[in-house]
Amino acid sequence: MPSKFQTTNLYRNFGIILERLELWAVNPWRRYSLYLLVFLIGFFLGSSLGMINGALSLMDPVGAFFTVVFIELTVKLRRNPNLANKSLVALNIIDMTRIGLLYGLFMEGFKLF
Repeated sequence: MPSKFQTTNLYRNFGIILERLELWAVNPWRRYSLYLLVFLIGFFLGSSLGMINGALSLMDPVGAFFTVVFIELTVKLRRNPNLANKSLVALNIIDMTRIGLLYGLFMEGFKLF
């Protein structure tokens, strides 16, 4: 089995995707719109997860488990020193996803009151 992947154009582009995103987000309007878009996607995922689990009532503990695991992994990834030195945009995208997901889950929870 080969130990190294072929250096195709797709492989090279995935290797530098964070640098390209960092260069694209130099403009503050682009950066803030990207953060807002990621936040809204996280909010949509959180509210969808709450609605689906609430409607089915079958997989509540499993859904809660995967949500907590995802949030804990993003917190651990946030504290990764290798990523912290590389890209501030990637860290903020992780944070906005986590905040949007939690906000969506809280909004679904408040609907039950």
